[in-house]
Amino acid sequence: MGQEALHGARDRRARVRPLGRTRAAGVRKTDLEGLNPHPRLDHAVALTRAAGTIAMRFFRQDPERWEKTPGAIVTEADIAIDRLLRAELPLGDEAWLSEESPDDEIRLRAEHVWIVDPIDGTRSYALGRPEFAISVALWDRSAKGVVLGIVLNPATDELFVAIRGGGVWLNGIALQVRPWSPDTATELLVSGREAKQAQLDRHFATCRIRGLGSLAYRLALVATGRADGLVSLRRVADWDLAAAVLMVEEGGGRVTDRHGRSLRLNRPTAQHDGLVVGQPPLHDRLQNVIAALG
Repeated sequence: MGQEALHGARDRRARVRPLGRTRAAGVRKTDLEGLNPHPRLDHAVALTRAAGTIAMRFFRQDPERWEKTPGAIVTEADIAIDRLLRAELPLGDEAWLSEESPDDEIRLRAEHVWIVDPIDGTRSYALGRPEFAISVALWDRSAKGVVLGIVLNPATDELFVAIRGGGVWLNGIALQVRPWSPDTATELLVSGREAKQAQLDRHFATCRIRGLGSLAYRLALVATGRADGLVSLRRVADWDLAAAVLMVEEGGGRVTDRHGRSLRLNRPTAQHDGLVVGQPPLHDRLQNVIAALG
């Protein structure tokens, strides 16, 4: 991606459209232009855009919210998006795994599974911060992984798309991720608490630490070269990362849990023990730092 496009993408991320300017749902020409086709791409992008319209309808409008488990909240927007996508996205025998739906073990026998987080970063969303995303991924048994990933931040109008073997795209622009160099400033997307726990600033000459509310969005920023790496020491779930992990891998990056193990999705447990993400040299360096924590 050229410098003009890169700066333009950053400018779009800095702007949050007022609620009244939310665009209608549906596939835009620039969403898919130049992408290698996938038979479910148009359908999935259109529904993700529709989900984004729902999210913006409630954004900064004090949506109803409640605590589903200690420390974890859900809003009426999460539920509305989950209902839309669950009703419209799976076709035929395709199964479903979502943060906001009861788990159905039929997914463990299905050939195709949609793995969805209606709003990743719900707490940021509820606080009116544009640090959330809708994450949609299609897992394919024959491919032994995700073959289509979509992450949409509707507040910043960033649509990230990855197709297995087809690269990673932002708003219809194919991206080439810059290689990481230890001689340049390293930008890591990690919470301040976790950065302090891992003492990351001691291991990099110049290191910028930045936290964002949505793991899927953070992964997409790494995948598209707008950050260098990511560390999470907490447990993470399939729906947080399924779509964006494909993006990182298509961009040449590596993703493992905090112990260096490859991620296997659509297993009986959807949980993973932390996350380490980056281009291979940076990933290995981060992995060594995290391993030292025990």
